Amino acid sequence: MMMDTPQAKQPRLRRLPNGVILIYEDRDIVVVNKPSGLLTMGTEGERQRTAYFILTDYVRKGISKSRNRIFIVHRLDRDTSGVLVFAKSENAKHRLQDKWEETEKKYLAVVHGHMARRDDTITSYLAENRAKMMYSTDDPQKGKLARTAYKVLKETRRSSLLEIDLLTGRKNQIRVHLADAGHPVLGDRKYGKLADKERNLALHSRSLTINHPYSGERMTFEAEPPVYFDRMLAR
Repeated sequence: MMMDTPQAKQPRLRRLPNGVILIYEDRDIVVVNKPSGLLTMGTEGERQRTAYFILTDYVRKGISKSRNRIFIVHRLDRDTSGVLVFAKSENAKHRLQDKWEETEKKYLAVVHGHMARRDDTITSYLAENRAKMMYSTDDPQKGKLARTAYKVLKETRRSSLLEIDLLTGRKNQIRVHLADAGHPVLGDRKYGKLADKERNLALHSRSLTINHPYSGERMTFEAEPPVYFDRMLAR
């Protein structure tokens, strides 16, 4: 899939523990392809099986007393795979986050059925209920503006492959908007169909375009989707 911005010069992909793939690294940032099922950062119940823990160990080169560390810039849901960028210093983290609105985020998703339009933008205000579920509302006083653009790349008998341009970055935004449209993401146990038996969530961060925190260079990083995307489309 061609991008309008130049791709970053990427070395040979390196595999890290738990399926994490190193896409790019320099003095200031490290970019990985996070597999589905892996947390971005720790929770009370899980501290070690996270992308943050794996990358911290990587930059410390196994030396527990090393002062090297990484800093979280953004997150992907546990079940969402794809491009994830970390900073190697707190200053780099803040430089990235200060211009995060300029970041371009493209996703791939396999959804149930066929969209009514080949391309469109879904807009609503997203709010969170007491059960930690996100939902759409028309009331700007209750939620935050969320906009999700999509276009259909491929249709099979029962499903569709979408390219998604995430115009805002709200919690669970893509999953809620596609469910609202009547075409939830395959494998979505939270917002999808109760009869959905897929084990994996078919949502993947395909590319991320950022301004480098120091050089200012516009850089695009890409990650191939998991192999189960093809299986889901062919079933």
